[in-house]
Amino acid sequence: MANIDKDRPIKYIWIAVYMVVLVWSGIHPKDFFTWFLEVLPAMVGAIVLLLSYKSFHLTPLVYFLILVHSIILMIGGHYTYAEVPFFDDLWGATRNNYDKVGHFAQGFIPALITREIILRKNIINGARWQMFFIVCFCLAFSALYELIEWGVALASGEDAEAFLGTQGYMWDTQSDMGLALLGAITGLIVLSKLHDKQLMKLG
Repeated sequence: MANIDKDRPIKYIWIAVYMVVLVWSGIHPKDFFTWFLEVLPAMVGAIVLLLSYKSFHLTPLVYFLILVHSIILMIGGHYTYAEVPFFDDLWGATRNNYDKVGHFAQGFIPALITREIILRKNIINGARWQMFFIVCFCLAFSALYELIEWGVALASGEDAEAFLGTQGYMWDTQSDMGLALLGAITGLIVLSKLHDKQLMKLG
């Protein structure tokens, strides 16, 4: 409970940033249907965090990463992933690659969330098995998201084209999952030590 009280100012900053970006993203989005589909995971995630805040208080690192991921989704929802400014013709690319940022984050951030749950709940013993499971979970999560996108496209037809964001790229689905896999591995390599320090402070 002491950690929760100590982090209370950070919680309010988190909520403020989240709400400001959410409201901005919902003001005259490029396509409202696409906005709803893209932002829905961020809204569901915020509800889960709110309900679990006292019973399973996460590390500041993971809360920060979830906020970053939410913002990525909100920006993509506002513009659609194929039309986010700055990513048009970036480094000579023939397509807008903001969606690739999102899919990298789709592995990078869930990897740390999954790691925290596994370590704190003592679900898997052994660092190698933990890393193996986390990477497999993130890749499976990415594949599930691609299946959801496919289902939405079949159900809504042309209205889901902006949600899919393939932009005519034949290997879009495979590259999305590949980037999620790379993101998961990168997240574990880069942030595990910092994550361990924050986990120790939680007690």
